Amino acid sequence: MKCPWKGLLAAPVLLLLPWHALASAAYDDLPGTRASKGHTCLGCVIVVSVIGQLAQVHNSTVQASMERLCSYLPEKMFLKATCYAAVRTFGQDIIKLLDADMNADVVCHTLKFCQQEPGQALCHLYPLPKETWKFTLEKARQMVKKSPTLKNSRSSSDICSLPFLAKICQEIKALENSVPFRDADSDKYSAFPTLRGYHWRGRDCNDSDETAYPGRRPDNWDAHQDSNCNGIWGVDPKDGIPYEKKFCEGSQPRGIILLGDSAGAHFHIPPEWITASQMSLKSFFNLPAALADELDWPQLSGATGFLNSTSGIKESSLYLHLWKRNRCNHRDYQNLSKNGASSQNLEGFIRSLSRNPLLDQPAVVVYAMIGNDVCNGKTDPVPEMTTPERFYSKVMETLKYLHSHLPNGSHVILHGLPDGTFLWDNLHDRYHPLGQLNADVTYRQFYAFLSCLQVSPCHGWMSSNSTLRALTAERAEQLSNTLKKIAATEKFPNFDLFYLDFDFREITKKWQQRGGQPWQLIEPVDGFHPNEVALQLLADGLWDKVQLQWPEVLGKENPFNPQIEQVFGDQGGH
Repeated sequence: MKCPWKGLLAAPVLLLLPWHALASAAYDDLPGTRASKGHTCLGCVIVVSVIGQLAQVHNSTVQASMERLCSYLPEKMFLKATCYAAVRTFGQDIIKLLDADMNADVVCHTLKFCQQEPGQALCHLYPLPKETWKFTLEKARQMVKKSPTLKNSRSSSDICSLPFLAKICQEIKALENSVPFRDADSDKYSAFPTLRGYHWRGRDCNDSDETAYPGRRPDNWDAHQDSNCNGIWGVDPKDGIPYEKKFCEGSQPRGIILLGDSAGAHFHIPPEWITASQMSLKSFFNLPAALADELDWPQLSGATGFLNSTSGIKESSLYLHLWKRNRCNHRDYQNLSKNGASSQNLEGFIRSLSRNPLLDQPAVVVYAMIGNDVCNGKTDPVPEMTTPERFYSKVMETLKYLHSHLPNGSHVILHGLPDGTFLWDNLHDRYHPLGQLNADVTYRQFYAFLSCLQVSPCHGWMSSNSTLRALTAERAEQLSNTLKKIAATEKFPNFDLFYLDFDFREITKKWQQRGGQPWQLIEPVDGFHPNEVALQLLADGLWDKVQLQWPEVLGKENPFNPQIEQVFGDQGGH
């Protein structure tokens, strides 16, 4: 699972910024501005594939296809301008090669965006040409041998050296600590949605006052101002009692905090971004916001989502469940998830947690590092997996940190790891979005391509090697058992500790009972992450189990909810 900023404008991005972001976003662990050779190759193959398929769908020339693609992109973040500049730079070479029926693999190897190192396997997404690879590649190179663009280096480039991206880079680097970029009062909350703003944690209702933020205990019962941003403040003129005291005192308010990875952040690449037959002027309207949110959609996540589901299912996020149970919990959510997060690097951003043990309400914390301790893109991934011993040590470090920051009466739920063999079993023989038009790319091929480039988010599970898949599942089970042991044996004065299995088969069964198919629960573009439907079903299942087994975790149902809605409406929205 990699960060969207890794090499954002390396070679293929000079063709199209968003597709290279796509290429690297799911397959990184730390922010950066340089692209690996694997990401560069992947980005190029995606871009050239889209160009060729647009020409096919619209029965147009390659030149018209490239211009069409650029016209779809927004002006924001210089996306459209970057696209047209890239077409001027690389367009003629791509036209020559695609007009000669060369596929995207051949084009990208010819233009040196993909390179086969000595002794390395040939990485290709599409079936090999009928003629030998060496012959086809030499033929293609002869067609563009006089191209001036081939003289330019295809090595990773520092994108921040480009003047018009300096400000974007500044904002991206600010995200390394996972705190809002725009936060005037430095209280770790923001009135701005993206760049780690209120898409990730409750909206700041007063960004000029560091003592006003979601989740704090009300100041003087918020008789004069909304100090906890839940939209409930002022005094009832009928009896002179502050509304916060009348409606919230004794209701056991609490917030929800997620410590997660890209699944918890809801990493998502809309299929219409790479599917030529679905592409239109409307396809990319949300691209700038998505890039500013690291290609994550926490506002629709299973833990802290506050928007209505785009999938149309009735299930809600954990936060919305808590809010419906007690409207005094309004805006009290924090999604501290990060692409590439694991037990081993959580310490790098857990300090973005905002909770004062003396001033704030208790919280329900969900620890859900569900993939990256067993997932990596190495050729031999097993030695890179977290051992149970290292896992235990890091989880205990995290729990000790939480103990020193959470108010008394909080709760921590340790979420087990899934059995990811589900991915191969349900997707390997289906067509990837890039292969649906011509029935020429299955997930088996897509997974193999990522693994060959060493940019797979999880080679252990996205592999044709059944032994490797079984070993990965075995390690995931070992780590889940470690969490289970910790929950059963460790005690902390400030919070109770619980464990829940990650039972993907259970939600699959629920989905099938509604007439759905298992593969519909996985993100189609990366073939790895649980999609919005899966996340909502998982959240609903977690809520039901906690409500049944440990109802004290959720607090009481507030009998004043109707009155709160009557007086304060939507409480200022989210």
